[in-house]
This record gives sequence, structure tokens and C-alpha cells, in this order.
Amino acid sequence: MSKRKPKYLSSEEGYNLVAGRYDEKEGYLNSFEQKKLLPLLGNIRGKKILDAGAGTGRLAVELAKFPGAKVTALDVSAEMLDRLKNLPFMSGSFDVVLAAFLMVHLKDPRRFFDEAYRVLKDGGIFLATNINQKDPPVVKTSQGSIIIESFYHRPEKIRALLESLAFSVEQEIFVKEKDVWVNQIVLARK
Repeated sequence: MSKRKPKYLSSEEGYNLVAGRYDEKEGYLNSFEQKKLLPLLGNIRGKKILDAGAGTGRLAVELAKFPGAKVTALDVSAEMLDRLKNLPFMSGSFDVVLAAFLMVHLKDPRRFFDEAYRVLKDGGIFLATNINQKDPPVVKTSQGSIIIESFYHRPEKIRALLESLAFSVEQEIFVKEKDVWVNQIVLARK
């Protein structure tokens, strides 16, 4: 009896299938950040924040706990956003743009970085993570095993790309397991 190969799906299709069980992985997802991500934002009281690639709101919900913080969650998967509201926005609308676990799903992050820059206010903060995922994991769903399309980006490429688009990189943190980087966290300013 042969084993069925996992089906290779786009981010939208894949996350629509896993949305119902995505929150079960919260501890695993948090391990890539080791509580280093959100403290980089400092005081976000009263700030307008865009959580791009928000999924089911793992970080958006935490950010919304800050007094006066106005959080907009955006995701390609309608199923992931089923519980969240997605509001329209214009240029210069946000004090902060956050993108955790998004870059791995972008073939060319330049287009996203351009948009992040556009929607940030002058002096706004862009906080992004870049996970070290050369081989995407197999994910079990009710419809069988799948692999969600992903792309590997070298950390120096991400930093150079941000700087070429007029972002000022203020901090770069590497979360490591043993001596191997598992996540690059970049704090940049417009």
C-alpha cells in the first residue's frame, strides 16, 4: 500500500484548510519569537497598528490589549480572518506595521515592503520576522496532508532589501536553536 503524497497548496488554500486548528499551534509559533518580538514595539498606547499576515489574530489580540491601541488584522485567508475585522486603509495610516510569519509566504517580499512603507506614517515602525524554513512542513488536515507554499529568504537579503527601500534598520535579532538561526526579527523605521 503506497502512502499518498502531501498536496502542495498556495498560502490562501492551505490556510483556509488549517484555520480551524491553527490556534492549537500557538505555543509552537511563539517559540520562534521567544518573547522578543512584541517588546521591541515599546509603548504602543494609542497607536494604529496593522498586523499583516495576522492569521487568526495571535498577535493582533495581544496588541489590542494595550490601552487605546487600534489594531487592524489583514490576512490572505478568509477563513483565518473569520473572527476578525479587516478595515480599509490609506497611505500614511499606521504607526506600526507588523508582519510575523508572513515573509516565508512571499516569493518577492519587495512588493510587500513597498506597501508597508506606503501605509506607515513618517517615523513609523516596521517589525517583521523571517523564519528559516528551507523545507516547508507537512501539515495534516481533515482533507489529508498538505504542504503550504513557502519561500526561503537569506537574512542579509531581507536587510539589504529593506535598506534599499529607504527603511532604516534599527535592530536585528536572531533567535537560534543550538547555533542555527530559526528566526530573524527586524525592526525598521520609515
